[in-house]
Amino acid sequence: MEKDAKIYVAGHRGMVGSAICRALERNGYTNIITRTHKELDLCRQDAVEEFFAKEKPDYVFLAAAKVGGIMANSEALADFMYENMILEMNVIHAAWQSSCKKLMFLGSSCIYPRMAPQPMKESCLLTSELEKTNEAYALAKISGLKYCEFLNRQYGTDYISVMPTNLYGPNDNYHPTHSHVLPALIRRFHEAKVSGAKEVVCWGTGTPLREFLYVDDLADACVYLMNTYSGNETVNLGTGKELTIRELTELVAKVVGYTGEIKWDPSKPDGTPRKLLDVSKLESLGYHYTTELEDGIRLTYEDFLNNPMRAER
Repeated sequence: MEKDAKIYVAGHRGMVGSAICRALERNGYTNIITRTHKELDLCRQDAVEEFFAKEKPDYVFLAAAKVGGIMANSEALADFMYENMILEMNVIHAAWQSSCKKLMFLGSSCIYPRMAPQPMKESCLLTSELEKTNEAYALAKISGLKYCEFLNRQYGTDYISVMPTNLYGPNDNYHPTHSHVLPALIRRFHEAKVSGAKEVVCWGTGTPLREFLYVDDLADACVYLMNTYSGNETVNLGTGKELTIRELTELVAKVVGYTGEIKWDPSKPDGTPRKLLDVSKLESLGYHYTTELEDGIRLTYEDFLNNPMRAER
């Protein structure tokens, strides 16, 4: 990407989009275009097409999405599928119509089958059934990456897709029921510490294995790949390291400074038993993460403490 190229970051106010903006600025890019949801509703095809026809961005990072944890996905299946699929198709199609040079579509590791061989290679996509607790979101993301692939094959575009593992970091959503596991734990342990609660009850058994990537490492990888990679196959973005939810919970409690008892409620869902990405392709392309999990959790807790309004989302 040229330093003065017009770069549109869709979803710039979210955790991922804001990190990509920071990474672009760190790397000397000076012409970054953003729009808030109020300024541009990506679910409205006419508005998206008008925006692209007027602005004609050279490059697009499609980081906008409707996201949430297990409960949010379970309660709003139709909403997650519709909103994600509509906004993806609108942005990708309008980018193609306006002759955008290159687009990056950000998916999620939940697109891979529930019982995929571990660690999960990019080639395991669509080889067996999805995890039911996030099936709607996964189907929408699969549609987006496939549309990019089909445009490349039919029209010779240069649209790439990346599949991040579980992300965390500044600008995360700390909602008590609609957030992902790591920010939810930060809020829960912080409130327990402040209130002097003797115990905290966590969902499930604590046995599922998960991988976590600090969002600024993700953003650096996205900018790097936008400059170095072209191809129809997706690229996994992760650390290649995993730990149990129980271990994660104990680590978050340690960072937050909560010293009470941690209990588990096995009546609540665990989700996918294991979800580790094979990052050998990413590393062969020349990128490796830099932020270790405990350091990243400390930075995220600082964000939580310094941005009290985020706790209300």
